[in-house]
Amino acid sequence: MNSTSINIEFVNTINAINSDDWQHLTRSTCPFFQYDFFEALEKSQSISAEKGWQTHHLVASASDEIIAIMPMYLKSHSWGEYVFDWDWAEAFKHYDVPYYPKLVATIPFTPVSSNKLFSQQIEINSLFDALITHCHQAELSSWHLLYCEQIKTPLPDDIYERNTVQFHWFNRDYKSFEHYLDSFTSRKRRSTRKERLTIPKQGINIRELKGEQISPDDIDFFYLTYQLTYLKRGHQPHLTIEFFEQVISELSSNVLLIIASNDQEDIACALFFYDDEQLYGRYWGCTEEIKNLHFELCYYRGIEFCIQHNLKSFSPGTQGEHKIQRGFEPILTYSYHWIKHPGFKDAIKDFCQREQSALLNYQEDCKALLPFKSTD
Repeated sequence: MNSTSINIEFVNTINAINSDDWQHLTRSTCPFFQYDFFEALEKSQSISAEKGWQTHHLVASASDEIIAIMPMYLKSHSWGEYVFDWDWAEAFKHYDVPYYPKLVATIPFTPVSSNKLFSQQIEINSLFDALITHCHQAELSSWHLLYCEQIKTPLPDDIYERNTVQFHWFNRDYKSFEHYLDSFTSRKRRSTRKERLTIPKQGINIRELKGEQISPDDIDFFYLTYQLTYLKRGHQPHLTIEFFEQVISELSSNVLLIIASNDQEDIACALFFYDDEQLYGRYWGCTEEIKNLHFELCYYRGIEFCIQHNLKSFSPGTQGEHKIQRGFEPILTYSYHWIKHPGFKDAIKDFCQREQSALLNYQEDCKALLPFKSTD
């Protein structure tokens, strides 16, 4: 499609977009693509201009028909993105050049790789010029496409690719958790079994709840532990309890909550989302520290859920080298960045290239630590 025939606009609330148009373009069961998910973020005031997340969704239309939507935000900080550019912001500040506001295509607080452009007619790189023009017109320092699918066509010289490493689990037609452990070396297999056995030995009971089985009391307990996780690190939680109440109600077929109890008192939980193909580990918290409980709730139970429901993969979130020995494999993620200020372009391009080289080496080092038997 000729880009000159496409009209691009930016809207400052999801309610400016018809939910039917949105859902028609996403054509996905992924909960993080759903209109209800983004609407819950706004309605619950988990994101807002006051919180540094001004909705600014890109809407592309042709012949009075919406052909593409890309969730975007005007950001006045870099929290909740997980592709860290704090050093860039600090460099801008050092030279008294404003870095914020910036334009970011992402799913707030959700580092999940996907095609961030909802469309069957145009590709994301066809919008680069429109994004650059908008940054000039709106006096924005930069645009950033976070956790995208890899763009395999050559990039313009002033658009930079960045990578991060995440650890994902892949289902290779496992019939059970024991079948999965058969792929481990004997030492790693014994270690994992021993680790899991510590949970019942400590008198811990675990229950798994899907969507409609989750009660208001369960949500209250989950939110308590969610808050504690942030407060222990000296931060305020990003998401409100109203967000979780709304999203668990409206996306009930995509939600899994695993709760651990001791002497009939709930002490820890982990919240997951899932779709037809993938499980997404999102939030963990506890009121009592129990040896190995984090690994059991956040990883082993998730793996079992994937095997039981024939899900292809499990993305448990960012970072965490402790995931490697449990069979989570290092994969590269991709993000793309454009900076307006000419004085920073070369330095940031050089940074991205050096970072990419280091991460490729890191990925290979991580692969060497996986617990699987050699296939040689």
